[in-house]
Amino acid sequence: MKKLKLILILIVGLSFEIQAQELDVNLQIRPRFEYRNGYKQPLQYGQEGTSQISQRSRLGINYKQEDLIVKLSLQNTRTWGDVPTTTTSDKNGVAVFEAWAQYNFTEKWSARMGRQVLSYDNQRILGGLDWAQQGQSHDALIVSFHNETQKLDFGGAYNSDAENLVQTAYTVPNMYKTMQYAWYHNQFNENLGASFLALNTGYEYTRNPNTPESKILVDYKQTFGPYVTYKKGKLDTSFWVYGQTGKSNDHQVSAWNAAANLGYNITEAFKLDLGYEFLSGKSSNDGSTVIKSFNPLFGTNHGFNGYMDYFYVGNYTNSYGLQDAFIKLNYNVNKWQFALIPHMFLTAADVVNVPLNEKMDSYLGTEIDATFGYNFKKNITVTGGYSQMFGSKAMEFVKGGDTSHTNNWAWLMISVDPKIFSWKK
Repeated sequence: MKKLKLILILIVGLSFEIQAQELDVNLQIRPRFEYRNGYKQPLQYGQEGTSQISQRSRLGINYKQEDLIVKLSLQNTRTWGDVPTTTTSDKNGVAVFEAWAQYNFTEKWSARMGRQVLSYDNQRILGGLDWAQQGQSHDALIVSFHNETQKLDFGGAYNSDAENLVQTAYTVPNMYKTMQYAWYHNQFNENLGASFLALNTGYEYTRNPNTPESKILVDYKQTFGPYVTYKKGKLDTSFWVYGQTGKSNDHQVSAWNAAANLGYNITEAFKLDLGYEFLSGKSSNDGSTVIKSFNPLFGTNHGFNGYMDYFYVGNYTNSYGLQDAFIKLNYNVNKWQFALIPHMFLTAADVVNVPLNEKMDSYLGTEIDATFGYNFKKNITVTGGYSQMFGSKAMEFVKGGDTSHTNNWAWLMISVDPKIFSWKK
């Protein structure tokens, strides 16, 4: 460790100008065991659940010199056993999670460019997706204005899958060709805060492929809306409304999302939350070509609509939509945190068995999530949970599988996050 510190100090010290400098190096090792028995969707008849251990290993380097801030974060994600013990190469290799440089023009204005996390408000539309071992980051340029009560970010990105010589369609799954956004937040007082997000995403596709009329086009979809929080005394509330319009894959888009959450601290240790969220959808007998199903895009969707990830975590897009009514019970004592969260799910649009012309009940099922956390010691945290889905026949119709089977999920994760080096001059 002493040799590592000397090397790092030497690297930083090789500067032609003597300026104020700071360097921090952080390490994260995060293995997670999961038992999946109907996770993301009900098990098919005759299938059995499975279990595995995944791991994130992340090294973060943060450097600051006067008005310049630089961050580099490297990571490896793996499943224990995905390569032999004598392997000469890793299955996933080492990836760049973040690599950005920020310059502070003034105390209020700055610009940041490179691979970075975009995370705003409650992360419903843009989030870091920290639950996923790989996380989520974007290649983007951000210009920011921040003062004591207001924050304003303008961001943009332009993506290609390679350094091409001729025009080719950008078809990386679920990724935009181009993106622009503006986010504004005003903290009116210590109790009331409000944000507004306007996001424009352009997705590239080929019209009439493999024909003389083949043409590469970009359709633009807009997502916009406010997010409001109010906290006073024991009361903690939030609500949001987002609309989606524009076009996607040559189809018009008309969708929306709204939610409200009411929290109350019954005691210092015990908190009760009541919440409801609506994400618009499209009925199976709707013959319109308009896309009416709301898509949360790049949000941290694992944090919403149940931890078993039945909805909007890599699935359930362009669907019947969702209604989610839930209660959250939080209890914190000493180094322990406990939560119990029952959800009741219903579709937002009619579920119709078209061949039989039979309208089904909109009730999809009930999920119960139980979690715990324990701060074992500084830089070491243990978390875990158990979830069970009680699905209906409508769930079988929408998601497939066998809801009469016990569909449950359990997990245990240890996160070790030490700061291994810190230097300042």
